[in-house]
Amino acid sequence: MTTPVALTIAGSDCSGGAGIQADLKTFAAFGVYGASVVTALTAQNTQGVTGIHEVPAEFVTAQIEAVFSDLAVDAVKVGMVARPSTIQAIADALKRWTPKHVVVDPVMVATSGDRLLADDAVGTLRQELIPLASLITPNLPEAAALLDEEIATSEAAIERQGERLLALGCQAVLIKGGHGQGPESIDYLFDGARTLVLAAPRIATRNTHGTGCSLSSAIAAGLARAEDLETAVRTAKIWIETAIANADRFSVGHGHGPIHHFHRFY
Repeated sequence: MTTPVALTIAGSDCSGGAGIQADLKTFAAFGVYGASVVTALTAQNTQGVTGIHEVPAEFVTAQIEAVFSDLAVDAVKVGMVARPSTIQAIADALKRWTPKHVVVDPVMVATSGDRLLADDAVGTLRQELIPLASLITPNLPEAAALLDEEIATSEAAIERQGERLLALGCQAVLIKGGHGQGPESIDYLFDGARTLVLAAPRIATRNTHGTGCSLSSAIAAGLARAEDLETAVRTAKIWIETAIANADRFSVGHGHGPIHHFHRFY
């Protein structure tokens, strides 16, 4: 039996709730073997980020080469990339190895509000990495930042931004509505042919650390398992909704606690 393999290229969260650690937990929850390439070490916890130590671009390349030269990678998730040189190294490697599925989560700001992407890296992200993506998964502030626009506050504005993001060269866009208002959190999936509106109840909890990382990883896991994009997105949304709903079963940290990645098991 072939083992589905997903690779996360992202930053490390020493508190275990987001980044590489959340991605690997997500892959495991979906029965997918997870590999990882660390782009940065962060000193962070549920209350905030106190330090970032970037991995040199050439060592990011070395990690990617080590994984792809041995493992049959079915899907790649790209998270925190920090600097232009790191983004360029990742883009060059993805062009060499041409994985079938690439999910890019344009991580710019942590749940705590701390900035994770340098201002001078946004242009490189747009030009080099997004055109290689099967799917990008920005939230409302990230979508606006990628386009240098105001945050969309209406469905019409979200649809305009979705179309503009598609024009950057990616195959599909999922704009996440977790930062919106109202009783429902509404995500919009654009694939160039249609727009899917995906609503879920907004859950009242402060324990949302790592939500964006985990959702994009759940989609990558579905793609690694040979699901089509719509199925992978819908399945990931149901899983993340339940993981958030069960987050208060944990008592971890004093800030924005983690979601419950393994709610299916305990």
